[in-house]
Amino acid sequence: MQFIDLAAQQRRIRPQLDEALARVLDHGRYIMGPEVAALEADLAAFVGEGEVVSCASGTDALVMALLARGAGSGTAVFVPSFTFAATAEAVALLGATPVFVDIDPVTYNLDPASLDAAVRGLDPGLQAAGVIPVDLFGLPADYAAIDAVCADHGLWVIADAAQGFGGSVGDRRVGRFAPLTTTSFFPAKPLGCYGDGGAIVALDPDDAKVLRSIRVHGSGSDKYDNVRLGINGRLDTIQAAILIEKLRLFPEELELRAQVAATYTAGLEGVVATPTVPAGVRSAWAQYTVRVDDRDIVAKALGEAGIPTAVYYPLPLHRQQAYSRYPVGAGGMAASDRAADQVLSLPMHPYLEAADQQRIIEVLLDATAAAR
Repeated sequence: MQFIDLAAQQRRIRPQLDEALARVLDHGRYIMGPEVAALEADLAAFVGEGEVVSCASGTDALVMALLARGAGSGTAVFVPSFTFAATAEAVALLGATPVFVDIDPVTYNLDPASLDAAVRGLDPGLQAAGVIPVDLFGLPADYAAIDAVCADHGLWVIADAAQGFGGSVGDRRVGRFAPLTTTSFFPAKPLGCYGDGGAIVALDPDDAKVLRSIRVHGSGSDKYDNVRLGINGRLDTIQAAILIEKLRLFPEELELRAQVAATYTAGLEGVVATPTVPAGVRSAWAQYTVRVDDRDIVAKALGEAGIPTAVYYPLPLHRQQAYSRYPVGAGGMAASDRAADQVLSLPMHPYLEAADQQRIIEVLLDATAAAR
């Protein structure tokens, strides 16, 4: 059994992928070829608003967005501690200070009350600049509540939707809840390529123009007229060609992911803490994550039954060596620390067979009962 089965999807669309790759090989424009612009247009149509600027990875997307917002020395950017390192890493790489904020213990997303406390308790030597909420496990963050806090303190928002692209609130898809939304096309993501890739959704055309400059070393009228600092952040044409084909399947695959999640929840609810999705919100289900006591015992039992699991994340960022010197927001990280001790992610992908889903449920129920 695979934790994420990329081969099943590839078998389904292999002829289309072969044709797409052949087109790129035929025209030979491997950097910024026509497929890049075509993909960006398709992604913007999927989101339903704004312009899309593709780039080389989800981390590059964060760095580019932060460069566009002027993050640097003396500025503080608030980030959740319970997330992948790239969110804080991009801030620190630019010389800004990541300030860690706790999560809501139910949704795992950034807690607006913790954000407010962190801003109010900020070291006066730092200027509060912005916040990067993360759509953890595919669930859109509470942007309405976060925006209210940001309005009180004059903060900008960059949405980190590396896991959340494809999610929605009401009839609005992720990409429309912040002026800049970054995402990742790492192969294991709900929409992934066959290497590294990323993108930024910009709601303001002026931001999109700046991001396109940053993507190519800060170029101006041509590549030898650099008007700002930038990076080499271009998405390979081959990856764009692959993503065009995979995006055609994406709406269907989101539905299939939701069906897997519903099956899990129906079978596990009341026995372990299953994910909570607020009314009117749709998760992209990048992960299906439960909370269990005696996690190591339960994970071992699942592994012995041939069922892979993963822990996202065993150590919050504020407890990791590279980030231990950065400030923790007022109120502490109690919810992040508890989650790190209890979370366990189950196999999740659109092609998980019904029989496998039931087997996972049965083994997990037996394992949790035995661990009590």
